[in-house]
Amino acid sequence: MGSRSALFVSCVLVFATACGGGGGGGAGPGAKGPGTTAGGGRGAVGKIGSGTGAGTGTGTGQTNVGTGGGLAVTGAACPTPGCVYHPGAAAYFTCLSGGAGTCFHLGARCAPTDGCLYDAASKSYRTCSAVVEGVCAGAPGAACTPTNACAYNPADRLHHTCEAWSAGTCTRWGVTCAP
Repeated sequence: MGSRSALFVSCVLVFATACGGGGGGGAGPGAKGPGTTAGGGRGAVGKIGSGTGAGTGTGTGQTNVGTGGGLAVTGAACPTPGCVYHPGAAAYFTCLSGGAGTCFHLGARCAPTDGCLYDAASKSYRTCSAVVEGVCAGAPGAACTPTNACAYNPADRLHHTCEAWSAGTCTRWGVTCAP
């Protein structure tokens, strides 16, 4: 593996560990025997030793309990999943991973905390008093400005920073951003 690849993998592992990823199932220091369980993961109990298994494992050896909590890293700020508009579904979803103006991995439907949702019919942001399954259940209300600095741009169907707002519509788009 080249030095750049090793550095990337190291950075990803440090970030995942610091933000609660990983844990569970693998061989740790001083593990007995050549075999490890397949799987593991968050909260899993795996056996390390001369056996096979997935999750609970079978065989003899040391028991490894994973909490999935990772290591606490002082000063590390972990990203909070956002609630983003998805134009194909015309609804809001939790964005688990995103960048370059789009969300790469969507989670469950959600409602923006500020109650300001993108309305495809008017191509503007409108207030909504009742959000059900990521969609405004009633008629959209007055124009609003979302508190999230990363807004949906219908022209290119990506999320951008907005440098100027007027009546719920961005009048001057900035660079793409991670929704």
